Amino acid sequence: MIPIRPRLFAACFAGLLAATAGAAAAEPLSMAEVAPGVFVHEGAVAETTPGNRGDVANIGFVVGDAAVAMIDSGGSVAVAESALAAIRRVTDLPVRYLINTHMHPDHVFGNQVFAGLGATIIGHRRLPAALSARAEFYRQSMREQLGPELADAVTVTLPDETVEGERRIDLGGRTLLLTAWDTAHTDNDLTVLDEATATLFAGDLVFMEHVPVIDGSIKGWLAQTPALAAIDAQRVVPGHGPPSAPWPQALEAQTEYLETLAADLRAAIAAGVPIAEAVTTAAASLAGQWQLFDAYNPRNATASFAELEWE
Repeated sequence: MIPIRPRLFAACFAGLLAATAGAAAAEPLSMAEVAPGVFVHEGAVAETTPGNRGDVANIGFVVGDAAVAMIDSGGSVAVAESALAAIRRVTDLPVRYLINTHMHPDHVFGNQVFAGLGATIIGHRRLPAALSARAEFYRQSMREQLGPELADAVTVTLPDETVEGERRIDLGGRTLLLTAWDTAHTDNDLTVLDEATATLFAGDLVFMEHVPVIDGSIKGWLAQTPALAAIDAQRVVPGHGPPSAPWPQALEAQTEYLETLAADLRAAIAAGVPIAEAVTTAAASLAGQWQLFDAYNPRNATASFAELEWE
């Protein structure tokens, strides 16, 4: 069940008190100021466990003259509360927006903390349907990965507003450009460009060190890579891996991986190699360049084989 966020004053006030109390008790996440007013927390390159609380994705916030925008909320309520505590170390300005870059739990399982503050949650136009469809599956799978205590605290919280194409939001003297992409990493990827500092929050359209994860379309991801590279940014915050990497050079390793995976699978399909064998060899030449390769490459190869088989 995915509850709709109430707009009644009493409910909002109760949520505000709960979120504030949680943030006050939480240990602030480490945040690096990668550009003036742009703060990023680097999640672990690891799979979700109770020990890391789902803190496995990069999240961050941007401070304007009038308000703050949070980009992704982390993989648990505990991570989100620690993120809010980190914001409060920097500024008392209201957190007016929470921007979700896509549907995966490590990026959205803290949404309720910012909803409790009255923040407007914004996502891709396809995010509500995608997250609704997977909500129960995510809750069950995260219960296994996070453990019952952390997972059961999550209320899957949908966006209030969505983006189709582009949208700008004003934080007061500072504008963020939100761009909705066609199917790539998922079917609901959204990027955020801080125009004041040319800092791009790419979400999981960019992976570094952590092997890319395909939950959408390898063909779509590769087709949109030139447009992604053409964004006028100086640095990128990937969804996973070292933040504040030079742009667009940060795309090079990922592009090589996706192209190699596609080429190996096309060759296997042309040669009549069965999928069970093809997924064990596709992109294997790059295994040493990526962390978590054995965990995710077979899944990527399986999904991509099915897509490429019908070209």
